[in-house]
Amino acid sequence: MDYAQTLHYLYTQLPMFTRIGSSAYKEDLTNTIELCARLNNPQHEFKSVHIGGTNGKGSTSHMLAAILQTAGYKTGLYTSPHLRDFRERVRINGEMISEQQVIDFVADHQSDFEEIQPSFFEMTVGLAFDIFAKEKVDIAIVEVGLGGRLDSTNIITPLLSVITNIGWDHMNILGDTLQLIAGEKAGIIKHGIPVIIGEHQPDIANIFLRKAAQEEADIIFASDEWSVELKAESEKSKAKNMELLDLTIHKKNFQPSTFNLQLDLTGTYQLKNIKTVLSAVEELRLQGFVITDEHVQTALRQVKTLTGLHGRWEVLSRNPLTICDTGHNPEGIQEVLKNISSVNYDHLHFVIGMVNDKDISKVLSMLPTDATYYFCKPDIPRGLEAESLRQKAESAGLHGDTYPSVKAAFQSAQKNAQANDLVFVGGSTFVVAEVV
Repeated sequence: MDYAQTLHYLYTQLPMFTRIGSSAYKEDLTNTIELCARLNNPQHEFKSVHIGGTNGKGSTSHMLAAILQTAGYKTGLYTSPHLRDFRERVRINGEMISEQQVIDFVADHQSDFEEIQPSFFEMTVGLAFDIFAKEKVDIAIVEVGLGGRLDSTNIITPLLSVITNIGWDHMNILGDTLQLIAGEKAGIIKHGIPVIIGEHQPDIANIFLRKAAQEEADIIFASDEWSVELKAESEKSKAKNMELLDLTIHKKNFQPSTFNLQLDLTGTYQLKNIKTVLSAVEELRLQGFVITDEHVQTALRQVKTLTGLHGRWEVLSRNPLTICDTGHNPEGIQEVLKNISSVNYDHLHFVIGMVNDKDISKVLSMLPTDATYYFCKPDIPRGLEAESLRQKAESAGLHGDTYPSVKAAFQSAQKNAQANDLVFVGGSTFVVAEVV
């Protein structure tokens, strides 16, 4: 098979969560363990950092990878889902793996797939680990796909576990309370492996503290260690240039403790993620990694260039000003709305699409009623029909028209927007994937 045929095989022969939803989710690690056993357990051949959480784990993973590769380490990066190209999921020093590597892996192990019947995600995890081992990476940043305890990535024994935060997402799989969701995320905490929790959330902090105590794992809450502020002049210019956040960093209870950073991921929610990244860097330093402040500063100014990250408060065009963001659950949308409120505009045009297996009522109730909405369906089987979305949105006081595709909605919004208007594209990662 050539590359196109190989991808077609992967997408059609194996269940794929991002396309069909929870029916593709395997509630145990049996398949991953068996597949990796046939690959000679590549997950034991490289060092790793495991990153989970509800929001921010992708940005955190990319920032940490950028820092490590800037510090001279051959750095693997495994993330999901991809936006435009399947190979975005597996990178080494920011470069996507080659098409030939994907072709060869599938060709070499197709008989194993047919015997084991792994999910799309399980196969992709095997691919990533196999390539990281063969390429002899110094360290790999491995992002959890969904949950933690039963996620396919949870067969690694990392140097460090990271959980960014807990929010309302995938409740049909992980549980319908934050405590249940936190319990699943805490499943990546392993015996004797230090863990960093990005955000101290009082209602669920004890779940992580208990799990860490059971596993005799040192635990740090990054939000208790750092304060991060946006410089006043950066706040004024942010809406104008949207290229770099100028940050003042202060480490609590430590002298000297204040320094400055510039970050090219410009959503203000990154002020939370940067704390998690800095705590992770400190832990890796304790474990012998040589990472200087200059490495950190250099890397964070160019995360997108170094790692290829897209879709995080990303400016798509400036006339009219058009921005996209992958935030899609209540906590993510709250941060998106905070960023929208910081932009000076006359009218908001909101291109929105969602998936059909989530309760979207809370998100819709949060959105501004004075915007014009462009309802569309992302081009995946899980996509919610545009008319169904429009009807649900109408009940929340949101008004607009339906469009046959994301592209049609996007083009109409840009055409209708006046010079001082804002076009925003979001509601689902899969909508953003069609415009970046």
